[in-house]
Amino acid sequence: MQTRRSGSITVCGALALAALWAAASGTADAARVGVLSNSYFNETAADFNAKIPGHTFTGVDVSTTVPALSTLTTNFDVLLLFEDSPLANANATAVGDVVASYANTGRPVVLGTFYDQYRSDASIALGGASGWGTLEAIDPNTTDGNGTPYAPRSLDATSIVPHPLTTGVTTLTATQFAGGNQAKAGTIVVANWAQKNAKGNPDPAIAYRITGAACVIHIAIAPDYPTVDPTHFGGDFYPAWRNAFNFGASKCASGAAVIPALSPVALMLAALLLAAIGGFALRLSRR
Repeated sequence: MQTRRSGSITVCGALALAALWAAASGTADAARVGVLSNSYFNETAADFNAKIPGHTFTGVDVSTTVPALSTLTTNFDVLLLFEDSPLANANATAVGDVVASYANTGRPVVLGTFYDQYRSDASIALGGASGWGTLEAIDPNTTDGNGTPYAPRSLDATSIVPHPLTTGVTTLTATQFAGGNQAKAGTIVVANWAQKNAKGNPDPAIAYRITGAACVIHIAIAPDYPTVDPTHFGGDFYPAWRNAFNFGASKCASGAAVIPALSPVALMLAALLLAAIGGFALRLSRR
């Protein structure tokens, strides 16, 4: 009887360990990601298809046309929106309006550089008057008044908050094409750039904001960097974007604190659980 009880406890412990390990691994459902931009949309989709397994990426040209909301909701689970070279003001506003409507259906949106440069509060010539329409009401960041500074950026390691968006991200660098933002009230910032923004405040590198059903994530670096300037970025570029799409696929469900698989904390918990199971089983077997 004692042997059977010990075996039952051991099996239960093993199942608990398996559950812990699965939870720690940060796995996510596959997402169909629409890559919306006026430039490099197909190239970015192809790069992410090759470098970020588990999701599928499809380029969508919004340089002169605006996809219908029904097209976006039917074909995509998550949207990535970025800009490279100026969009026509009127078109950017219309694109922002439909992307905001998409987000308000409960489907996550991810933003990348140079989205920030085209907000209505950016002062540089490429940004300007019209901005991104109603999307600006639910995005995580305003600009710092300037937008992307065309200056080096590196991730502030001390600012990183354990979160699904920062799993496996310890370094990230850019010689340009990153930063220039100011977090809004209610935005959750999980990592900042080490360099301050133009206002002398923390410059969010990874942030998100939930407004009603909408979840909008901002990764403040150019997603098309590998295509346009592959020698001028470094660190955990692909893990940062992978996390954004994973988090989007989970409908931005943070849940309990995420412990990355194979992290020191995960290994310690696994070792403690195994030791406890083994010790308990040994005591029972000696009775």
